[in-house]
Amino acid sequence: MIIDAYNLDYRSLNDALRNTKESCEIVNCCGQRYIGAGMSGKNISISGIPGNALGVYLNDSVITVNSNAQDAVGDTMNDGKIIVYGNIGDTAGYAMRGGKIYVKGNAGYRTGIHMKEYKDKYPVIVIGGKCGSFLGEYQAGGKIIVLGLNLNNNKEIVDQFPCTGMHGGEMFLRSECRNISFPEKVIVKRATEEDLNEIDSYITEFCELFGYEKNRVLDSPFTKVIPDKMNPYKQMYVAN
Repeated sequence: MIIDAYNLDYRSLNDALRNTKESCEIVNCCGQRYIGAGMSGKNISISGIPGNALGVYLNDSVITVNSNAQDAVGDTMNDGKIIVYGNIGDTAGYAMRGGKIYVKGNAGYRTGIHMKEYKDKYPVIVIGGKCGSFLGEYQAGGKIIVLGLNLNNNKEIVDQFPCTGMHGGEMFLRSECRNISFPEKVIVKRATEEDLNEIDSYITEFCELFGYEKNRVLDSPFTKVIPDKMNPYKQMYVAN
């Protein structure tokens, strides 16, 4: 089913999505917010640029964006998958607690802020380009993977203050991170083969989605970041 969003506000657009059981292609999207909010069992493709909070509270649905997306992609996402073929704005995966977000391009500030996991819920964010400052701020669970593909030689894979307040989860950066300043309360090490096996399925899916050669993506050192076991932040947020 094709939905022309040209003259629709976000309420009307989401009503149209909820009222069909078919796969939907949204055309002429221009900044409508909350697309797919809380929806289950949907397959949505978007041409144009969706507004803030795309896939907020998303359940077992798949949303594909064929260009860029704005801020708060996957806000408090519970399950499903969001695939973006361009760049995204700030706070992607805010309080995300399940599902996967794949982005071919770059992400803005505070990607993965307050990500968490619980029982069988495990969130994953994979960014193909670079990320802005405060990546993984207060991260409490899940995986953040940043690949830094097609970076200029003078660019870092992440800007300032990554992992601030991190007290759970893991981060993988496709870089030696020599010039990146991490806080004292995290452990930063070169990823081993065993570590890379943890993210192999996500790298495979990323490459299949966006047409990259997996061998090329893996032909680079990765840095793994985890919280220190003695991390005092954990005592503030976790009851053990």
